[in-house]
Amino acid sequence: MLNVAQFRAGADNLSYLVYGKGDAIAVDGVVCDAILAFLDERKLKLLSIANTHVHPDHTGGNYLLIEKTGAELLRHRELVQQRQIDLEGRPILIYHTPGHTDDSLCFHLGNILLTGDTLFNGYVGNCFTGNLETFLQSIKRLMSLPDETVIYAGHDYLFDAMHFARRLEPDNEEIARYLQKYCRNDVFSLLGDERKVNPYLRFNDEKIIAVLKEKGLPGDTELQRWKSLWTLD
Repeated sequence: MLNVAQFRAGADNLSYLVYGKGDAIAVDGVVCDAILAFLDERKLKLLSIANTHVHPDHTGGNYLLIEKTGAELLRHRELVQQRQIDLEGRPILIYHTPGHTDDSLCFHLGNILLTGDTLFNGYVGNCFTGNLETFLQSIKRLMSLPDETVIYAGHDYLFDAMHFARRLEPDNEEIARYLQKYCRNDVFSLLGDERKVNPYLRFNDEKIIAVLKEKGLPGDTELQRWKSLWTLD
């Protein structure tokens, strides 16, 4: 069985360590000191380092971790081509999810999904590529996973996200239940709960469609509804 440890950097940046009985892989390992201490405490060997994308707030710890542990840096092209990496004989699936950036990746192990800045808890990342259609296809790919999928994101923007969600759906009682589950020391959500509160996953819900119609925004197709949501943010 593989486990995931989360580490917080500053106000909202989140780093991860995927580990088994003796080996580990860092994903967006910017919190170097905490990760190194965790490795030492658990007597784990860091084999490799991967990134959800190459923005510096996700890659900033790479070379220090390499220097301290001798771990291998897994390059984006290799990850996309391989589509899977193994840790102690267990698979970690790699999904190429362009939208936030062209090189955005998600890492899927068991029922856990490390989403970087593609999908936040309650929100999605900025579309720096400018290609909202491609971003929609990436989000739909993640939405095809089971409701029990645990979403571990690259940042903790949950309260801002729920402020936006509540502005669109002030009568959505699921938002309060979603907020009650929040824990600053272990920030995650279930994909099933995201479907209930995250506007960017609710573009086919009749209530969101009604909001767009009320505001006079295009909403005849999925892509129109998705694009219209971005104008409200």
